Amino acid sequence: MFGNTRNIPVKVVAVVLIVLLASPSVWARRKEKRSVVRLETTMGTIRIALMDETPVHRDNFLKLTEQGFYDGTLFHRVIKDFMIQGGDPASRTARQGEVLGNGDVGYTLPPEFFLPDLYHRRGMVAAAREGDDVNPGRRSSGCQFYIVWGRKWRPAPLDRIRASWEEKGYEYTRFMTDDYQTLGGTPHLDGEYTVFGEVIEGLGVVGEIQLADTDSNDRPVRDIRILKAVVEQYGRAAQYR
Repeated sequence: MFGNTRNIPVKVVAVVLIVLLASPSVWARRKEKRSVVRLETTMGTIRIALMDETPVHRDNFLKLTEQGFYDGTLFHRVIKDFMIQGGDPASRTARQGEVLGNGDVGYTLPPEFFLPDLYHRRGMVAAAREGDDVNPGRRSSGCQFYIVWGRKWRPAPLDRIRASWEEKGYEYTRFMTDDYQTLGGTPHLDGEYTVFGEVIEGLGVVGEIQLADTDSNDRPVRDIRILKAVVEQYGRAAQYR
């Protein structure tokens, strides 16, 4: 795989192999064909790959990122063992303790459910939205999103969720069951909110954020800010560039 190595000292080849094997993210970045957004936060970096199966949400997230919309915003809603939520434009200048979550961009997005392939396992990115009582069409917020953490599920409660799904005529795959039991997630949100991305680097950062101390409105006591959001690459299918 390295071409002609006959004239390269053995020690040099060994060092190259060790570096490559110790750095899987190098290969992950080379192989990733989807659009990728990097969130530089006060607690570390999170890299997100956007799903081509949800083109409206993908391109909207790319557009807002390119415009600098997320720069300076907070993860304003954090719930341990559940998720971390951001994207409220009002959070950029919010006072300490101010209630957040109502900011928007003046439009919503149509739902793009892609089940059973895109579901709420740990590390997936989904669009926030208003409740069914005022939003029966389950349209997504134009800007607010959350990253799933969730918990690992035991077979019995997961079986009940699967049975409910099957009664509605939905397919519930073995991959979903395995992921929810071994990785964790929030299966009760499947089919309710659009999943449009996944964390490909920095899941540990998400794990640290979801442990943050919060007030009675689930806002972190100490601000956790997205310093800068950057489009690292545009996938082949991306329409916004």
